[in-house]
Amino acid sequence: MELNDTYKTIAEPSEPYLLKEKSSKFFGYAFPIENEDDVKSIIEDLRKNNNGAGHFCYAYQLGVEKVSYRANDDGEPNNSAGMPIYGQIQSFDVTNVLIVVIRYYGGIKLGVGGLISAYKTVAQMSLEQSEIIEKTIDVHFIVSFTYENMNKVMRVIKEKNLDIVTQKLELTCEIEIKTRKKNAETIFDIFNSLYPIEIKIKE
Repeated sequence: MELNDTYKTIAEPSEPYLLKEKSSKFFGYAFPIENEDDVKSIIEDLRKNNNGAGHFCYAYQLGVEKVSYRANDDGEPNNSAGMPIYGQIQSFDVTNVLIVVIRYYGGIKLGVGGLISAYKTVAQMSLEQSEIIEKTIDVHFIVSFTYENMNKVMRVIKEKNLDIVTQKLELTCEIEIKTRKKNAETIFDIFNSLYPIEIKIKE
């Protein structure tokens, strides 16, 4: 069975997308995110820069194997905003993505159906104008060794084309490497067989 170790996300924040509906304005934004702190800071920034807006509705999804998501209606009727936005994240099959739709109310009520349609469309257009990229799920290892074993380690890193994340090269050395998940076991075994080099998965 081929191990699936890739996922789709967006390359960079999207340009704002504007939908006007019965004098309400909906601005949609899509952002790549790594964690929930990213969500908080992006929404705080948007609130600062959009003083007159009534609603900051959003949905995000994080993770690949363990997925977490949240949908927020921010004062709109239940499930009329957050879930339609989240539905678009699912239909584009992307993760590590936050979509925020900011609404400026224009005085005319849209009704729940109108709201669902507006939030869904803006979320869809925000993703459509984003560059969707494929990334690999990576496993990070810490390789520990003494300085005289440096060449052995570097040879494997070069041969296997491994990415070095950080390195501390002193009398005892530590290098953090990453490899895509489907190669992880092989890489672990190679280093594990090189006595006295130690390798462990980074938690």
